[in-house]
Amino acid sequence: MKRVLFLFVSVVMCVCSCKNGGSNMRNDGAGIMPVGMPGNVGGGMPGEYHVLTLAPMSVTVYREFPATIEGRQVVEIRPMISGYIDEICVNEGDFVRKGQLLFRIRNPQYEQAVITAKASVNSAEAEVNSSGIEVEKVKPLVERDIVSSYRLESAELTLKTKEALLEQARAALANAEANLAYTLIRSPLDGTIGTIPHKSGALVSSTSAEALTMLSDITNIYAYFSWNEKQLLAFFSQAPGATVKEKLKSMPPATLILADGTAYGKKGTIEMASGLISPETGSATLKAVFANPDFLIRSGSSATIKIPASYDSVLLIPQSATYELQDQRFVYRVNDDSTVTAINFRSVATDDGKYFIVTKGMNPGDRIVTEGVVSLRDGVKIHPRDTSAVSFYGKAY
Repeated sequence: MKRVLFLFVSVVMCVCSCKNGGSNMRNDGAGIMPVGMPGNVGGGMPGEYHVLTLAPMSVTVYREFPATIEGRQVVEIRPMISGYIDEICVNEGDFVRKGQLLFRIRNPQYEQAVITAKASVNSAEAEVNSSGIEVEKVKPLVERDIVSSYRLESAELTLKTKEALLEQARAALANAEANLAYTLIRSPLDGTIGTIPHKSGALVSSTSAEALTMLSDITNIYAYFSWNEKQLLAFFSQAPGATVKEKLKSMPPATLILADGTAYGKKGTIEMASGLISPETGSATLKAVFANPDFLIRSGSSATIKIPASYDSVLLIPQSATYELQDQRFVYRVNDDSTVTAINFRSVATDDGKYFIVTKGMNPGDRIVTEGVVSLRDGVKIHPRDTSAVSFYGKAY
């Protein structure tokens, strides 16, 4: 009796459940699914979707590249001779002028070498004068046939020998004075002093591992960045001009984004820094040149180069209206009968990550679904709700 009662209750609960579910589910021949689901494939009521009509417009996007900063000239300051640092005449970070004294090296042997060389010059000059007197004394005797011409020739040869020794002594003096001058290290150009690793009293030489300092001319700075091979080929094929120089000259001014995210106030011009593509990285190096009159930017800094690219009369598709399948990008186009068709198109992404610039596959006047594309399939009929381009794209475009 208990078993019969249990079976009866189970049957009743099952029937009630089916009746209650009938208001929320339906069988349309393609399976049971909720009523009112957007893009109902099984033939239900069309879902409402926002639709945008594509129209040509002008767009400017920015390509960003990481960059490293260097001054126009960066020079290692090294001593030509060995000795002890007697005086450091500048401070780290100072701006110096060409010819300004930077370091004084102490080595007494160079001072003594100059003194010795001067003495040798004086001695050689005296011997030249003596030999000259001898020649002048012999000349009249030869003319009068008092002595043979051999005596005059010998005196003249002695004079030439003494003159050669004098030139040799003068060369030794010049060399000694040059070595002595090397104890005073002066700036080879206008620039900014870097760090100074050696202090007063340190022994330095031309073979020291560390330079005395680095001197950088940062009146103009170079921001070095790289383009891969595809970017180079695309640029050379699209940019106007017959030569690489003309093509680079046609590029719009570049913007420098500093490490703190702020944009540098002056624009830069793009130049080629290397004519070769590195086999290791597959890229070529370019540089953007910026004026730096206030020395705000220093060598060794990191930054980002932003290069604008303008597109005229292009179609702009929101990324939210697309989906990707097997590395291809698709969008749903609305047909005249309000059915949708998946269209493959090629594009370039905008730098803000919101839109795609169509390069192939779409035409002006095409109507596309802008939202809910994951619920659509080819051939699905929708209820389109038109959206104006102004309200959709906003003032930015």
